[in-house]
This record gives sequence, C-alpha cells and structure tokens, in this order.
Amino acid sequence: QVRLVESGGGSVQAGGSLRLSCEPSGLTYSNYCMAWYRQAPGQEREGVAAIYIGEGTTYYADSVKGRFTISEDTAKNTLYLQMNSLKPEDTAMYYCAAEENQYCYNGIRSGKLMTYNYWGQGTQVTVSS
Repeated sequence: QVRLVESGGGSVQAGGSLRLSCEPSGLTYSNYCMAWYRQAPGQEREGVAAIYIGEGTTYYADSVKGRFTISEDTAKNTLYLQMNSLKPEDTAMYYCAAEENQYCYNGIRSGKLMTYNYWGQGTQVTVSS
C-alpha cells in the first residue's frame, strides 16, 4: 500500500522561506513521478512542481518558477519543496502526490501533469503580508 507523509508546513511572513518534506512508502518501481500540488479555499488544485524520480526532469508552474525548488534525496527516500520569497498568494494546503504510470514522465516534460493516483494528507502553508 502506497503512503505519502508530508511535513514542514507552517506560517511565515511574506518574503520568508519554508521547506516541505514528503516521505513515500510502498512504491514499486525505481522510476516514478512525484509532485507538489496546492489548493487554496475556493480554488482548484494546482500542480506546483513535479520531478521524475531517478532521472531528475522537473516541472514548475509559472507562478513559482525561480522561487520554489523540488528535489529528491534518494538516500533518505524523501521529496522536498524548498519555497523561497513566499507571497501571500502562496497560502494554501500543499499536497504531495506520486504516480508510477510511465506516461507521468511525458506530463512533466510537456508541462501538462497527468492525474496522480497517490496523495498525502496535506500540510498547510500560510503566508502573511
């Protein structure tokens, strides 16, 4: 059974930084996709960043390019999202997601993320002005 456990959310002032972590378990393959999504109240879920684990290709939404960095630590089996220069509009629940379907890589390359099958419980990020 696949399980994703997020941590690292919190409250920060505009301009500050936070690092989110996600520890996956139960995934079968050595190459798969992981992503960070976010959802603010009343808004649709947005794919923020994604990475093809084992190869390193990444995707970023335009809204976070240059400010957020997605990375993997294979030794710790942990996914990270480093968020710098945070803005009030970054306030949302952030979710870690994973997908083992081989076509997820095409989604990262094209910028059109496919639907991910596995999700964490979410961690809240609040940025005050």
